[in-house]
Amino acid sequence: MFHLYLTLAYIIPNIYVYLRINQLFIGKGYKIRFTVIYLILFAIYPLAGNIGEHSSNLILRFLSVFAGYLLPFYLYVFLLILLFDFFLLLNLAFRFVPVEKRKSHSFRKYTFLSVILMAVVIVIGGAVNLNTIRVTKYEVSLPKRNSDIEKLRVAFVSDFHIQQTTRLRLIKQFVDRVNTQKPDIMMFGGDIVEGDSENETTVETESLFRTIKTKYGSFGVTGNHEFYGGQEDGNFFRKAGITMLYDTVINISNSFYLAGRYDEHFRNRKTITNLLSDIKPDLPLILLDHRPTQLEEVSKTAVDAQFSGHTHNGQLFPINFFINRIYELGWGYLKKGNTHFFVSSGLRLWGPPVKTAGTSEIMVVDFRFE
Repeated sequence: MFHLYLTLAYIIPNIYVYLRINQLFIGKGYKIRFTVIYLILFAIYPLAGNIGEHSSNLILRFLSVFAGYLLPFYLYVFLLILLFDFFLLLNLAFRFVPVEKRKSHSFRKYTFLSVILMAVVIVIGGAVNLNTIRVTKYEVSLPKRNSDIEKLRVAFVSDFHIQQTTRLRLIKQFVDRVNTQKPDIMMFGGDIVEGDSENETTVETESLFRTIKTKYGSFGVTGNHEFYGGQEDGNFFRKAGITMLYDTVINISNSFYLAGRYDEHFRNRKTITNLLSDIKPDLPLILLDHRPTQLEEVSKTAVDAQFSGHTHNGQLFPINFFINRIYELGWGYLKKGNTHFFVSSGLRLWGPPVKTAGTSEIMVVDFRFE
């Protein structure tokens, strides 16, 4: 169903874009030529997007990469055409541009070129934003309770979506940035790896992840993509030196509790009440949950802080506005009751290699215990 929705979301706006561009900007002598070119470009995404990704054919692989940029490109062409149509409606009332000038060849040509150029610039900016790893920092005070801990620096990342085509240079850059922050603990919030078969990328990634330096170690939970790819057993994570939490709570050096939940994709996961039923609220408690759901329920428990991902903050503007309607917290920080919630927009992506909403981030949170 998801792929059906994605296909419809691609086809329906493109019909509108084709009809409006053809009507507004294309002269009579160029309509057939425009239609042929448009249909060829339109077909690249559904035909080559998945077929060429793992193909040994260089042409198919190039078309697959190109297709990834076409989806956001058409999105922003669609939005810009909508904006231009809104301008035309206003122009009917206020006559910003005389009818004769609006219908002139030069006006139509430069308006069309401006739409295409702006869409290209937005996509390029989104690609740069995606490939620029940023560190987002927060400082929060938590109750100390019976712990002897004074402070704790947490590095948190989610939604890496590592696959065979992921560049090792990016993974090394991530590890270097984490080590630069000198965290006490490294936490992974799910959707870290795709697929269940080992390849050169995953083997190198496992080796690089083991070089992350922390006081307490690396911990993580699975996301929905680990289930889709057959990594729910944690084979990749074990080799990467990451301790997985499957609806479990562990005591970290008698300093704080760390709890981790199954993703909601796992129907039999424990309720938050059952998960915490066997521990005493005598130490600070941090929770990992891939999706930022049930915030109200969690805020009524002993959980001091929860880390989540999954949303990507929509990844593409203006989808982030819909994400913020679906989730109480789609990205960033929120204190609800006595619980501090953190939601990452993810380190990488799923789908188009463009990010125009949110950043590619490593969250670093400094907890001070009082």
